[in-house]
Amino acid sequence: MKSSDIFFNEIYGTYFNVVSSILQQAQAGELTVEKLNRIVQEQAFGDSYLTIPKSLKDCEWPLLQNDMTTPLQYTPSMPLTILQRRWLKALLSDKRMQLFDVDCTGLEDVEPLFTQEQFVYFDRYNDGDHYDDPQYKKHFRLLLQAITEKRWVEISFFSGRNEHVKKKYRPLQIEYSAKDDKFRLKAVCGSSQHYVNVARIKDCYLLETANAEICEQKAPERYKLTALLTDERNALERAMLHFSHLEKTTERLDEKHYKLHLTYDKSDAIEIVIRILSFGPLLQVQEPASFIELLRKRLQKQLALRADK
Repeated sequence: MKSSDIFFNEIYGTYFNVVSSILQQAQAGELTVEKLNRIVQEQAFGDSYLTIPKSLKDCEWPLLQNDMTTPLQYTPSMPLTILQRRWLKALLSDKRMQLFDVDCTGLEDVEPLFTQEQFVYFDRYNDGDHYDDPQYKKHFRLLLQAITEKRWVEISFFSGRNEHVKKKYRPLQIEYSAKDDKFRLKAVCGSSQHYVNVARIKDCYLLETANAEICEQKAPERYKLTALLTDERNALERAMLHFSHLEKTTERLDEKHYKLHLTYDKSDAIEIVIRILSFGPLLQVQEPASFIELLRKRLQKQLALRADK
C-alpha cells in the first residue's frame, strides 16, 4: 500500500469501520446474522455484501465464533499514526481551517507535516481575505451559527461600488473561491438570492429563526457550454486545474485538440467567463450562443476601460 493510502484510501477505511461495528455488537452479545448483514448493507459498499459476511462466517478472518461472539478482549479501534497526526496538524494549522474553530486537542506537541509557507500559488489573486483578523473570524463564525440554527441576520457591508448596504438576510451557505482566495456568503434577501463577500462585512447581528420554507435551498440553475481547447503551453493541464470544481467531460480530437463540456451554476457565469478568457485563443467556446455573447460583452468592457486610460 502506498503512503498516500494511509490518508485517502476510502475502501480500506470503510472495511475496517464496518467490521469494527460488527465486532462491537459481538462483544455486547447482540450480534445476529441478520444484524451483521444489515450493518454491511447500511455502512459498506455494494460489493462488500459478497465479501465481509462470508469472510467472517467462514473464519477466513478469525474474528467471529460460530455463536456470533468474538474472541477479542478489547474494542476495535483505529489509533492515529504519527504520520497521520502530523498531517492533521498541518491541515488544522491552515488559517482557513481555523475559522471553523476546530478542536486541536492532542496535537499540541505534534510537528506539522508541512506548512503553508512551503506552497507556491500561481494564477491566483494576491488580495485574498485576512483570515486571522479578529473581526473577520467573528463574522464568519456568526454566519456559520446562523446557517446551523436557521436564523436571520442583519448585515452591514460595503458593496463592490463602495456603497454602504444594510439588509436582512437568511444565510444559506458559505462558498470559497480558490482563485480569489476569498469566502462569500450565499443568502436569501426578499425573494432572491444574494452574495456577500465576508471580508466586506462591517457589522453582523443574529436575529430570529427563519421559517422552514425559507431555509430550503432551491436547486441552482445549471448551464452547459462546449469549448475547443488547443493543448499548447500546458493548456490542458491548466484547464483541468481551473475547472476542477465543475462537472465536465473531455473528448480528445487529435494530438493537440480537445473538446471540453462544462456544467456550471448560473451564479458563477461571470467567474467562468473570466477563467475562459485567461486562456486566450487556446480555449474557444463553441456553444451556446448566449455564453459567447457574455464573452463578447466582457471583452468590449475591457476594451472600453483601456480606451478610457
